[in-house]
Amino acid sequence: MSGLVVFAACALVLVLGYFVYGKVAERVYGVDYKMIMPCVRLHDGVDYVAMPVWRVFMIQLLNIAGLGPVFGALAGCLFGPAALLWIVLGCLLAGAVHDFLSAVACAEHDGETLPELVGRYLGSPARLAMRGLCIVLMLLVGVVFTAGPAGMLHALVSDISVVWWSVIILGYYFLATILPIDALIGRVYPFFGVLFIFMAVALSVMLLFTPEVSVLPELDVTKAWHPKNLSVWPMIFVTIACGAISGFHATQSPMMVRCMEDPRRLRTVFYGAMVVEGLVALIWCVVGLSLRELATDYALVADAAGKLVPQLLQDGEQGVTFSQLTMANPAVAVDQACTWLLGPIGAVIAVLGVVVLPITSGDTALRCCRLMLAEAFGLSQSSSVKRLQVAIPVFACVIIISFVDFSIIWRYFGWANQALSCFTLWTLAVLLRQRRRFHWIVTAPALFMTTVCTTYLLNAPDCGIALPIGISTAVGAVITVLCAVLFLYLRGPATASGKN
Repeated sequence: MSGLVVFAACALVLVLGYFVYGKVAERVYGVDYKMIMPCVRLHDGVDYVAMPVWRVFMIQLLNIAGLGPVFGALAGCLFGPAALLWIVLGCLLAGAVHDFLSAVACAEHDGETLPELVGRYLGSPARLAMRGLCIVLMLLVGVVFTAGPAGMLHALVSDISVVWWSVIILGYYFLATILPIDALIGRVYPFFGVLFIFMAVALSVMLLFTPEVSVLPELDVTKAWHPKNLSVWPMIFVTIACGAISGFHATQSPMMVRCMEDPRRLRTVFYGAMVVEGLVALIWCVVGLSLRELATDYALVADAAGKLVPQLLQDGEQGVTFSQLTMANPAVAVDQACTWLLGPIGAVIAVLGVVVLPITSGDTALRCCRLMLAEAFGLSQSSSVKRLQVAIPVFACVIIISFVDFSIIWRYFGWANQALSCFTLWTLAVLLRQRRRFHWIVTAPALFMTTVCTTYLLNAPDCGIALPIGISTAVGAVITVLCAVLFLYLRGPATASGKN
């Protein structure tokens, strides 16, 4: 089977999955098409504001995407064609169901944030744990998605220092956090959403019409693909999060749930946005697999700290392969791929994408942090003074964290992100079981992701434990079985439950 056929088949499965499995998930949950949505009952002109469905869709897509389906997919393709399977199956059977059903549950409960939703079904200890985990993660996302774009912008416009670029970005974040959702985010996101989709579509089209590039030239999943010999299990399931399944998504959904008037469009926005993100991740994964052995215009040179960084070729230097460039610096790899496939225009698009996309996750992460804190402390956010009372401490924390070397903490982010998805899936499993619905549509992904997260935490060298993969998997399986027992037998018989 040719690579082009495999690419087309994967894309087709994702599209058909929206219409088929998305509808199955909708029926299994029993979405109430007559429910009065939060923005109608609780309209406040700030966070509960009705917006057109297409606008909500674009905002949701950028909220959950950022650079995840780009950088994550490129890093994931280092594991070989198995990444294609995980993107397609993970997106349809786990990620899109996770995003869609958590959004429906959120809509039923006045658009409450993820920690409160988890606490409603898993209890107060889980609520407290999720509050701490989510707030810390939102702050970290805000910090990283300030420093990263600031460094890239400084490389483009060196007259402005990284510090001043950071101040400019944080200034935008502050406005996006406190202003009404439709005043700033609702206006600029649709444009960025179009850019995001255009970049992916243009890449896929030009990939097909670039003579020197073969689409998926090798599809042997049994080959040891990763340059560092990292195991596909469980590494690939944490490396590719956005595009397959990501707990971060469920933290962002409440913002858009509060902006929807029609419950019949919940599947369109939340299952649909995840499928589009899966398509983008699929495209970038195919690009990475197709270009991986090509020699780039860069060499890897050791900097002052001994770290290998890419530099444009000088006389006598030999270019590294695209996969080596991806490991060294995915942002440069994105620029190289766009330049190869799209020419000078591609280079501009790459820069815009690499700079803008993280910013469109950083701003909503900090806005979400404000909403979580306000909900935890019962603070109304209808007045600007009360929003400032929450936002100012949030940004003070962001500034403090930005001066701390949190690289040791950040290495756990991929695992923590997937741990969030476990909490969300188990919450949905309890909800469906209480209502006597077919809970296995979320219980099965919950069991799988629980095994992934526990195995990764025990095995990954960066986490400091680094047990052998066999022992890590065995312990992960035991923990997963214990979770299944707690869920199926120790909570007592399932009872029919109405919507709280």
